[in-house]
Amino acid sequence: MNISSLKTKLCTILILVISLNIVGQVEKKINIINSTFLGGEGRNYYGNAAPDKLNIKWKYHIGKGRTTISRKIGEREWTGAGWTGQPLLVKENDSLFIIQGCYDHHLKKINAESGELVWQYKFDDVIKGTGTIWHYKDAPNKEQEYIIFQGSRLGLGNFIDSKYVPSYRAVSYLNGHELWRFNVKKTHSYSRDVDGSALMVNDTLYIGLENGLFTVLDPKPEAAKIKNGMFQPKILQESYLYNQQDIIAHKNNLVTESSPSRIGNHLYIASGSGHIYGYNLDSDSIDWDFHIGSDIDGSAVVTNDSCLIVTVEKQYINGEGGVFKLNPRKKPEKSVIWYFPVEGSKIKRWEGGVIGSVGVREDLTAFVGVNGELSIVEHNKIDEKKIVEGPNKIYNYRAPKLYYSEAINPSVSTPIFVKNKLIVAGLHSLRLYEISDDSVKLLDEFIAGFETTPFVYNDKIYIASTNGNLYCLGN
Repeated sequence: MNISSLKTKLCTILILVISLNIVGQVEKKINIINSTFLGGEGRNYYGNAAPDKLNIKWKYHIGKGRTTISRKIGEREWTGAGWTGQPLLVKENDSLFIIQGCYDHHLKKINAESGELVWQYKFDDVIKGTGTIWHYKDAPNKEQEYIIFQGSRLGLGNFIDSKYVPSYRAVSYLNGHELWRFNVKKTHSYSRDVDGSALMVNDTLYIGLENGLFTVLDPKPEAAKIKNGMFQPKILQESYLYNQQDIIAHKNNLVTESSPSRIGNHLYIASGSGHIYGYNLDSDSIDWDFHIGSDIDGSAVVTNDSCLIVTVEKQYINGEGGVFKLNPRKKPEKSVIWYFPVEGSKIKRWEGGVIGSVGVREDLTAFVGVNGELSIVEHNKIDEKKIVEGPNKIYNYRAPKLYYSEAINPSVSTPIFVKNKLIVAGLHSLRLYEISDDSVKLLDEFIAGFETTPFVYNDKIYIASTNGNLYCLGN
């Protein structure tokens, strides 16, 4: 064979290899396991199968970062990942990958089987909340086919009165490249961070921002335009999640940290101003308002009977924080099914009540108070012998039937059910329970600090800690 023929043959082989590689990329099957905080539009999906043990399969050090608290307090260094910080899981063919926001200012894509970093995108500040992944089926190119929407704090060195605070971003899942950034404008609220997770309805993005605005965006990169020197998405609608009385009563603490959920043609969102709002998708307006008055950080979780379970922090109220079950098909003043008060116990900056969201399954609801008490109630059953005082000491309500309670450790995380297992993260440990007809049994405990919420898949638990590590735990 002469040199010319050899070159021709090598070129043919090279073209064949490249072609096969391209075909392999095109045919790669991507399946988003949990697309947003607490799994989906009901905020009630946590995974498919839980392990029996909490052994370390691998851990990845996600580092630490600095954030500006205020002009008076200055900067602080935070380690690992914090509230809500739930990992998002994506399957590519037979491989699993994690999307995790971290305190080191980076959004990271990590191999869920090996704990190795694939790519990372840098924000201007620490990342607290959980992102949302959207499959853009009509994307003009591969880079935009899967998009991550992620928020952060307002920016290291920025303050509430800074001119621009682009604390919400769209990032390509494929390669970690920025697709657009959104300026969270100044309002009466004392924050311009983004902790909540967006909910996608068809091709429209709905999110509550910490400036107290329920914001509707066109997420498509081709619809974005240059504004204030930034490539920003188009705003479709904005609704205030507070009123003039709230500004005074809460002293500008109007921060919305929750994530919207959906029942039928309504989205429901808990506001830091003390309201549970119902947003009508047909009229693009708020037409339902249950007023509590407290700060509310947790998201409104949807039950199997299409009701909402919401948590109440003990702040700006005379009574105890706790948990409400509401029927949003009724008028707000008639919507309370039950209330479960949680005795106040101040930990760090929290005065009491429940900070995180509740975990639900078909028959049970679980939550942990700031006081460290784990409570499991039967949310479809009423304790006929019990009447409790509401959070404002104005109305009395019926109470749910208590299934189990135990003093564990303070928590701002969300307990999660996976079949007959319950996983509870707290400020001092992660606890794994097995629930049977007549008992709740502790199977294992992993000692570390957690503010984040875990996700479970194929007998593995993924969770990030305030000690600086992202863990994969299992048998």
